[in-house]
Formats: sequence, C-alpha cells, structure tokens
Amino acid sequence: MPSSAVISAYQRRLIAFLSVATFFEGYDFYAMAQILPNLRADFGLTKADAGWLMAAVNFGTMIAALVIRRADAWGRRRVLTVTIIGYTLCSLATAFAPNVWSFAALQLAGRVFLIGEWAIAMVIAAEEFPAEKRGLVIGVIQACSSLGTITCAGVVPLLVTMPWGWRTVYVVGAIPLAIIAYARRGLRETRRFQEQVAAGEERKPFIAILKGPYRGRVLELALIWCILYVATQNAITVWKDFAVTERGWSDGQVGLSLTIAAVAAMPPIFLVGKLLDVLGRRRGAVVIFTLTAIGIFLAYTLQSRLGLTVGLVLGMFGVSAVLPVMNAYTTERFPTELRGDAFAWANNLLGRIGYVGSPILLGTLAESAGWGPVLAWTAVCPIVALALILVRLPETRGRELEETSALH
Repeated sequence: MPSSAVISAYQRRLIAFLSVATFFEGYDFYAMAQILPNLRADFGLTKADAGWLMAAVNFGTMIAALVIRRADAWGRRRVLTVTIIGYTLCSLATAFAPNVWSFAALQLAGRVFLIGEWAIAMVIAAEEFPAEKRGLVIGVIQACSSLGTITCAGVVPLLVTMPWGWRTVYVVGAIPLAIIAYARRGLRETRRFQEQVAAGEERKPFIAILKGPYRGRVLELALIWCILYVATQNAITVWKDFAVTERGWSDGQVGLSLTIAAVAAMPPIFLVGKLLDVLGRRRGAVVIFTLTAIGIFLAYTLQSRLGLTVGLVLGMFGVSAVLPVMNAYTTERFPTELRGDAFAWANNLLGRIGYVGSPILLGTLAESAGWGPVLAWTAVCPIVALALILVRLPETRGRELEETSALH
C-alpha cells in the first residue's frame, strides 16, 4: 500500500473518536486505584482480599481475547461499537453493586469490553494511518488514556464525598461513553480489512496462529507483555493504598500528589508517539523503559512527600509510555488477516497472565512485608522486558505494515 504522510479530514476525526474512546480506558483503570481504600472499608477486605479482587476483575482482560478476535471476522468497526456500548452498560450497573461479588462480576464484564475497545482502537490506528505517522497516532491515542487518569485523579476525591460515595465514580464514567456510542455512526471500516474481505481469504481457526510461522512472534511478545504487566499493572493501582496505610497520608494529600503527578506526566506522554517515529521503537524503548523502572522504584521506597511524588511522576509516565511501544510492535508484526488474533493471543490470553496473576502474588506478599518493599522489587521487570526487546525485536519505524509483518 503506498505511503502518504498527509492526514485527511476523516483521519483527524478518527483520531478524535478513538482518543475519546480510549480516554475511558485510563479513567476506569485509575478509578479502581482511587477507590481501593474505600472498597476495602466498605466491603471489609484485607490487602490479600484486595489482590484477589483485582485479579478477578483483571481476568476480564483475558476473556477480552474472544471479543478482539471477532474483529478479524466481523470487522473493526462493528466490534468497536459493541465494546463501547457493552462497557457503558457495565460501568453504570457497577454503581448499583450490592456486594463485593457483584462488583467483581460487573467490573470483570466491563474489562472484557473496555480492553476489547482499547485493542481494536490500536488495530484501527495501525491500519488507517501512514507509516510515517503511525507511532505518533498510536502515541496520541494512548496518551488520551492517560488524560483519563488525570480526570479520574481530579474528580474522584470529590465524587467519593457525595452521598453515593465510590458508586458515583461509575455513574459519571458511563455518561460520556453513551454519547460516543451514538457518535460512532460516522466511523468507517478500515481499508485493509475491506481489502481482505474482497480478496475472499479463508478465516483461520483461533489456534492456527500458534501452529504457523508467526508462533514465535506471538510467544516473544506475550512474554514481554507478561513481564511488563507485573510492574505496570500494580504500580499505580495500589499506590494510594500504600501512601495511606504505610506513609500515613490523608485522602486529600494522596489526591493532590496523584493529580500533580498525572498533570506533570501528561506532556511527555503525548510526545511518546513522536519519539517512536523519530528515534525508532528500539531506542525509544530504552528511554521509556528505563525511566519506568526508576519511577516505580522511587515511588515505593522514598519517605518524603516530595520524593514520592517525583517518583510517581516518572512511574505514571512510564506506565502509560510503555504501551505505545508494545502496541506498535503487537500490531506491526502480523499480517492483516491475523492482526486481531495476534493481539488477542499476545496481549490478552498469554501476556495478561502477569496482569491477572501478579495482584494475587503481590497482595499476599504485602500482607507481611507491606506494599512498599514488594512493589519496589517489580521495578526490575521493565529492564528485563527492555532486554528482550533489544535482543528479539527488529526496528519497524517508517515501514508499511506489509513490510513490518515480513521482517524477521
């Protein structure tokens, strides 16, 4: 497919639509982190219980693979529509959860749709934009997820003081997505998917990708995702609980530091995509993954409020910034007819083992050691993931998807 660096009017609207949709991936992810102490108090949960709750909810990110793979059969547009509507309904229903079991079930279902929406948004971004701008567009769309975290950090301290408490967070989160579900009518199917359908290519079984020539790519990307998630999934989710229970901070002090960190991290997060297009995926990963490791370590080891906030800035930047790197590689390394299946296997089914399992392990360890010492050790994970990228993954900057999927 010929490359053109010109962004059309439709592509600009598409960036806006996908950015707003992924905004709520960040909002929902951060909502759990913000209300965790409130949930523990309301439902009478220990730290170990909280780990099991997070794991149960996060299991939905693995089930999302079943939704994501439908994008290779139904089309990107249809699946994106289903996921947006599904998440909106689950978020609203969560506000009425009578106990921890129903909360876990509704949020698990919500994560299925939410992560499905996020993954399909990344596939659409990879397929619909020129090679010279792909990293930038993926970075901007992912950065809007981080913007959702800023909004969540700013509004949740106020929302939890309202009569409905933490439940208000999920009511507010559902309203804008309902508008997006309506606005999706102008969304087109991607040209690459239309060409695949026109070619009449036979739909392969879900397991086929693990039996063919792309098995090694799926497994190596899955391993990197898995290791990375051990650190990034937990670093922000439990930080408020850590600051309140192990540093003696008030809700107001935590909310202020989280807001400062989110605002400070936002500008460089929006530059990550451009960084990947200028430096390339590999050199960009060196910068991003190193800062992520430093940030996580400092955010759980320092004592002063200023020091912890600085660490949180780096950690919050890193948790968001690693995603454009991995999203780019996971969408660029496979052909169009396998892109949905590849993302589902590499990220959701295999990579998310670390996402789902780590809260249980870390929560259990934190019962005796505390969140700080346990989370500080996870800072090694981004360094290990970076080493695997440098050893195993090629440079894909500026190449069309047809070229990147053919690289060894």
